Amino acid sequence: MRDFVFIGFLLALFGMGFRRPFLFVLIYVYIDLVSPQRLTYLLLNSVPISLIAVVFAVGGWVIADDKRDSRVAPRQIMLLLLLAYCAVTTRAADFPIDAVGKWDWVWKALAFAIFLPLTLRTKLRIEALLLFMVLSAASIIIVGGIKTLFSGGGYGELNLIVTNNSGLYEGSTISTIAVAIIPLILWFTRHGTIFPPDWRVKLFCYALAFSCLLIPVGTSTRTGLLCIVLLAVLMLREAKRRLLYLALIAATPVVVYPFLPPAFIERMQTIKGYQGDSSASTRVAVWQWTIDYAREHPFGGGFEAYRGNHVRFETVKATGEGNNIAIERKLEVDKARAYHSAYFEMLGEQGYIGLGLWLMINLGGIWRMEVLRHRYRKAAETAWATQLASALQTAHIVYLLGAAFVAIAFQPFVYMLVGAQIGLDTYLARKRAETMWQPFRRRRAPAEPPVSAATA
Repeated sequence: MRDFVFIGFLLALFGMGFRRPFLFVLIYVYIDLVSPQRLTYLLLNSVPISLIAVVFAVGGWVIADDKRDSRVAPRQIMLLLLLAYCAVTTRAADFPIDAVGKWDWVWKALAFAIFLPLTLRTKLRIEALLLFMVLSAASIIIVGGIKTLFSGGGYGELNLIVTNNSGLYEGSTISTIAVAIIPLILWFTRHGTIFPPDWRVKLFCYALAFSCLLIPVGTSTRTGLLCIVLLAVLMLREAKRRLLYLALIAATPVVVYPFLPPAFIERMQTIKGYQGDSSASTRVAVWQWTIDYAREHPFGGGFEAYRGNHVRFETVKATGEGNNIAIERKLEVDKARAYHSAYFEMLGEQGYIGLGLWLMINLGGIWRMEVLRHRYRKAAETAWATQLASALQTAHIVYLLGAAFVAIAFQPFVYMLVGAQIGLDTYLARKRAETMWQPFRRRRAPAEPPVSAATA
């Protein structure tokens, strides 16, 4: 049923004029983000449908798409350098077999992020890409939101369509993405053109934003809660009535608290006393191990290098009540624990060079969106671009916070977000150059009227 809905949406776009090869780019976005092969059997599990889609996308662009004044942004070059560097570290990885397994999907995410901005030559294409990204994530988020309302969810208990704990189906990852796309969803309520923002579109968008806020509750992820807090702070700069907005923010926890499930409240309380939680204590120990590892291996250990770690850590837990409180200390030993942080993931796997490139790609995107916000903020005809740049920037900042606690340095969704940023930047630069380019033309003198015989 889910795939039939997707096909129907494609046909609707085809009927609205999406007959160019960019349609195949949208197909690839859906396939790469949602991974429909996990939902069906036989055909989608046996045929490399993502390869077919990318062949049509790139082939269609090469053969039929307009490539006049194509621009390659500096961040596309950085992505290419990161791709090449990851290829080198994979060949010299500590765990070559496991590294090849991760490399198999990482290079696709990076390569497509490099290619994607070349297709984003119009505002309609940029909007269509973001719409597909939002709807692809929404197919998971809506299901998670409904299940949260009826069951309350719980850490590791909320089943998001399939029983799978990787990609967008992992709790902390989908929580980060769900909160990050809220500014994009709200942008469609003001500037959408594929689906003009009437009351139905706005109702759907607000309901989807509410579902995004429910995902951290249903998954009981601390990362999601931190992302919500950061989003609330960042959206303050766009609020027209800031005092009212601040009052609503202050009142929200008081109003919402009685409706929160006990599992979520108990999980969030571990943020304050992280030393009593083995999961949080393990992360700190792994991060310390990664720092020590990078000192000895400054170029990284390749993908899956964390499999070589061996950590010892102590958990501290207070038991009892009143004056009879006892401190219980327990020494634990673990090995091959994941990084649980994109920053340490890059440091351990790609070393200081890879981490530096990754930070330049991400921070460069935030800076470029800030440049666009200020450059086009005064023109009414480019209000859509100003607010889109702000939404993309906010989404990126929320991702960088979530990435501090979950290893999503190569999450394909984020690289498509980067591709959309580059596409918007190059599109506006091209339009600005067209407006500024006004060649000098010699004005013709007006022709003199013919002299009649009478006047002669």
